[in-house]
Amino acid sequence: MTAEKLPDVLATSDMLEIDGLHAFDFTLNDETLQIIAMDGRAEKRWSFSRQQVATATFDETLQSWTLIGDSGEHRLVCMSAVTGNNNDEDEADDDA
Repeated sequence: MTAEKLPDVLATSDMLEIDGLHAFDFTLNDETLQIIAMDGRAEKRWSFSRQQVATATFDETLQSWTLIGDSGEHRLVCMSAVTGNNNDEDEADDDA
């Protein structure tokens, strides 16, 4: 994962964890990375320039990215959702 850059990882991520908060609402466009997360009842927002995202560094030990924004250093974990289906392959085999 260290050879990858954060923008590439974000393109395949379904959820982020930023500073310990889970965020499903995030967008990366040509100019910024916008992240919205809930901390209890309070909405938290982060915005990073494309340059800040491009210069993020991956920490092998913590398996997370260090992202330095205008408000300081943030820890970012990128996650991909696990998907499944309701098809039971064993039933299909029994019908044959």
